[in-house]
Amino acid sequence: MSFYIERVQQDIHFHLTEILRDLKDPRIDKLLTIVHIDLSGDMSNCKVYVSSLSGIERAKESVLGLKQASGFIKRELFSRLKAKKCPDLQFIADDSIEKSREMFSKIEKLNKDVI
Repeated sequence: MSFYIERVQQDIHFHLTEILRDLKDPRIDKLLTIVHIDLSGDMSNCKVYVSSLSGIERAKESVLGLKQASGFIKRELFSRLKAKKCPDLQFIADDSIEKSREMFSKIEKLNKDVI
C-alpha cells in the first residue's frame, strides 16, 4: 500500500471520528469506535469497521444509523478532506473490542489462578 493511501486512511479515520461524535441518531452508540479503515487503491471505496463496547448487537444497530446518515457523513468528510473526490463509505460492524475484552478477562483470571 502506498504512503499516500495510508495517509488518506489516517485522515479519514481522524475526520470520521469527529463526525460520528456529532451525530444525533439514537441508534448510533456513543461508545462506538472506528477499529479499521480499508481504502481501495483508487480511493473510490472505503470500508469502515466499527465496534462498540456495548457489544456486537449494538454495533450492528449503529451501522444501520450510519448507513441512514451516510449522505451527511460523506458530505462532511468531503468538505474536511479537501480532496477532488470522496470515497463511497461502507460501514461494517466488528466485534473485535468485545473479543479483546473477553480475552483480557481470561488472561486476568489466569493471572489470579497463578498467584
